[in-house]
Amino acid sequence: MHELPPELKEWLDAELIRRGFGDYVQLAEDLKARGADVSKSALQRYGSPFERRMDQLKVATEQARAIVDSAPDDEDKLGAAMMRITQEKIFGMLMQLDIDVNEVDVNKLFKNVAEIGKASVSHKKFSFEARAALKEEARRELLEEQKAKLDALGNKGGVTADTKAKIREALGIT
Repeated sequence: MHELPPELKEWLDAELIRRGFGDYVQLAEDLKARGADVSKSALQRYGSPFERRMDQLKVATEQARAIVDSAPDDEDKLGAAMMRITQEKIFGMLMQLDIDVNEVDVNKLFKNVAEIGKASVSHKKFSFEARAALKEEARRELLEEQKAKLDALGNKGGVTADTKAKIREALGIT
């Protein structure tokens, strides 16, 4: 699979996901029609670990979502911890693989970690803005309900137009 042209490999990855990592016979035929002669067995050997990685990513995403939902992180402590852990993992992997750190572009690795941090900040800003918009919409709806109830009240119970005007002013209802 690694010898496939990038655009064909991209198509294959998308198709594996779309087909639920099944239908290897048809997938092999579709690849053949696109000019790549890949056997069903080779597709399965490639697809199985890919599926496992996708499952792991899905679980990790669900766990991350659960953590974020249960413990809001306005100060981005989670993002900072994630960057620190990622840095430690990268160094650990380099040491385990017995790779000469002089041959690896560590700056590129850390740049990617920084990009993850930037994404976290962007996500946090978007989440904050979305929550603020939802709160404002809920506030607007509540005021509309209160205005409708006030209008429907009429002069019941001795409520005067002056009293209703003062209520409107206090609530910010126009």
